[in-house]
Amino acid sequence: MLNVNAFLETRRVFVVILGLGLFAMGVRGVADPDVWWHLRTGQLIVQNRGMIHSDPYSFTRFGQPWVNHEWLSDVLIYSLSRVAGWGGLVVVFGAIIAASLLLVFRRSPGRPYVAAVVIVWGALASAPSWGVRPQMISLLLASIFLVILERSDQHPTYLWWTPPLILLWVNLHAGYAMGIVLLALFLAGGVLDAAFGFEAWSQTAPRLRKLALALGICLAVVPLNPNGARIYWYPLETLRSRAMQSYINEWFSPDFHEAKYLPLLLMLLTIMAALTLSPRRVRPRELVLLLVTMGAALRSVRHIPIFVLVAAPILSGLVQAWLEERGAAQWSGIRTTSTTSRRMVVNAVVLAAFATFTVARVRFVVDRQAETEAHEFPAAAVSFLSRERPPGPLLNHYNWGGYFIWKLYPEYRVYIDGRADLYGDSFMDDFAATYYLTNHWRDPMDRWGIRTIVLPPDAQLVTAVRSNADWKQIYADSQAIILTKARMDGGRGPAQAEKPRISSNLR
Repeated sequence: MLNVNAFLETRRVFVVILGLGLFAMGVRGVADPDVWWHLRTGQLIVQNRGMIHSDPYSFTRFGQPWVNHEWLSDVLIYSLSRVAGWGGLVVVFGAIIAASLLLVFRRSPGRPYVAAVVIVWGALASAPSWGVRPQMISLLLASIFLVILERSDQHPTYLWWTPPLILLWVNLHAGYAMGIVLLALFLAGGVLDAAFGFEAWSQTAPRLRKLALALGICLAVVPLNPNGARIYWYPLETLRSRAMQSYINEWFSPDFHEAKYLPLLLMLLTIMAALTLSPRRVRPRELVLLLVTMGAALRSVRHIPIFVLVAAPILSGLVQAWLEERGAAQWSGIRTTSTTSRRMVVNAVVLAAFATFTVARVRFVVDRQAETEAHEFPAAAVSFLSRERPPGPLLNHYNWGGYFIWKLYPEYRVYIDGRADLYGDSFMDDFAATYYLTNHWRDPMDRWGIRTIVLPPDAQLVTAVRSNADWKQIYADSQAIILTKARMDGGRGPAQAEKPRISSNLR
């Protein structure tokens, strides 16, 4: 039977409110450009009861090998959408984000108020990468991995949970490599802890052997996925992609002139100050984890959430030690004396208010999903294409490829979409040259026989093509322009067979 008094105890109410707040922050409209082809791929896998190993969606890469490292996430996203609609996706992925950060809160030393402030700070820093996307599943699994690895200091048997988690992870997302890296960093950090006298070798050696064995088993289970051993080097190929680093915002270094990255900048500066001012000694293992994930976050904004998973508990411990040294820590605790009737009433009212706000937030986001879709994607232009069926092949914007796959496939195949790894650096360069009118920008259009163009009104290619008598504008709104080329070869129907920035997101 539920003990209401225990539930309304201040500490529990505080944690629930923190969880509700993180969930409310994580709830956001479905606007990721890749969610659409995830939906379509999940649909095809479920309906055909089989995997997809070659590209079915584009005419530029049709039939070529495709490493779909997110196949299980695709199935989950499609199945959830089919059962619960947009609301289901919004709620589940908001819960995934909140759970990831609540696990960080549980790992954070010091008083709950201090830890909560740091967690919310970290949430603000990582929020630009949030959304309905498989990367959030990787974030949760990375957070679980860190819990297991840290608690294995006292309970080494926890390490045997890592191989089944890697087996699940490798079928959900190529971010499984983060789990392998974390295991390796804990192994190296354990050696450094012993070498610098933080632990005795006799105490460390048995745990290091188990860590090494767990790492070996995790590596051994990686090929147990539909792509086999190919998935070993897939994450490395993605990280080394020059085109992704050059054209896709999510792979850029954070620009601290943008307000959305200021929480990260302040966190970095605070960590450096805390390392200097706090009396707490940071273990070599913590320092290794911090430096590696900090470097990754400064290299690409998509890695900021992983940095937060590592940095938040370290910063919480440093701040708590600094406060205690100055006798200023008493404010940061939560009173744990017996719950009076008055305190129970106040806690219940505050909890009800937060719960009401959270429900209202979810309803607001779900009710506005159609508006979000119309704002982020060319919904009206797609309706025009479906109705009027101008001739293909069709050249589309990078960010819209996934949307076209969900809305127009198989009537139209796309020129390009968010699967940048499938298209490769050379193709991405050609697309950028065509879009921005650089180099031999006409060559790709001639090579692929482009007959219809669907791009934003401010695209430089649109301006150039409009002045060409061979092209005719057949549709225009504030989001998209559609132009078709005069039939020179008998015509064909829809195809069946600053630093330039192409996209704001990638898987």
